[in-house]
Formats: sequence, structure tokens, C-alpha cells
Amino acid sequence: MPKEKRALQEFLDHHPHKGMIFQEFVAEKHAENEVDRIELEVDALNIARSLDIDQAEAVLRVEFGSKVISLTSKEIKRDLLRFAKRRPALFIELVNDENVMLRNFAIKAVEAKIIKLDADQRTFKWATNGRKLMTVPFDENPYSAMAAWFKTDEGLEVYKSIDKKLK
Repeated sequence: MPKEKRALQEFLDHHPHKGMIFQEFVAEKHAENEVDRIELEVDALNIARSLDIDQAEAVLRVEFGSKVISLTSKEIKRDLLRFAKRRPALFIELVNDENVMLRNFAIKAVEAKIIKLDADQRTFKWATNGRKLMTVPFDENPYSAMAAWFKTDEGLEVYKSIDKKLK
């Protein structure tokens, strides 16, 4: 608002929708918010640079799904840096989420045909003998459920077995 329009400034300052429909521009606050956003972006990019390829794949799988398996390591690194720059808060949250790595592990095990997920996405089984490993709770992502199951005593033993087969 131009400084010459003092009456309009007074009117808007006392308007009942101030802060809801419009707000006062404060350059210092705007600069502070922008600095915070840039610093978050820099932090995310630094984290992205330091991730190993397995962690990078796990984080990208959340964003891109199974498409990640067909990417080269350079493509994964590029896409990871782009993701960190575009959505730094989400990127940092995913990097710090221990279940991201476990979900990725479960997906890799299914892709390697070590375990299989039934067509109804309710049951995980061994691919070799069809023996049931776990049932996915209703209305839950199957890979998130499997990641949580890997943290149980029984799940940990299965995790170790799958890990040997993946290597």
C-alpha cells in the first residue's frame, strides 16, 4: 500500500479480515522466512550429498515408487538432489525416518522374488514355499506394516534371512 494512502492504511489495519484474507508485508519477517527456507534447503542438499546409494534409493522410492530400480546411480543421485532442493523439509523427514529403509528393504525382497505379496495386498509369504510370514493390518500400507513387523523378534529373524539372500 502506498504511504500516501493513509486513510486506506488505517482502514485495512482495523479490518476484521486482516491476517485471514490479506496481511501486512513486513520486509524483515519476509527476509527471515526466506533465510530459514534457504538454510533448510542447504541442509537438505548437504545431507543428500552424503547419503550412500542404498539410502538414496530408499528415500527416492517414497517419491518415485518402483521406477527407482531402473535408474543408474548417477540418476539416483541427481534425482535425490532435485528432491532435496524442491522439498527440503519432506526430504529431511524421510532421511530421519528409520522405516523408510525397512520399507525399501521389503520392496527389494519382493522385487527379488524372495518374498511375495498376495494380489489382495493383505499377506506376505515366502516365494519359495508359500508359507505365510505376516498379515497386513486392515487399511495399512503393506510395506509400512512389513517394516514395523521387521522390528519384532520373528520379523528380525526373517529380515536377517532375506538380507543374506539379497547379498
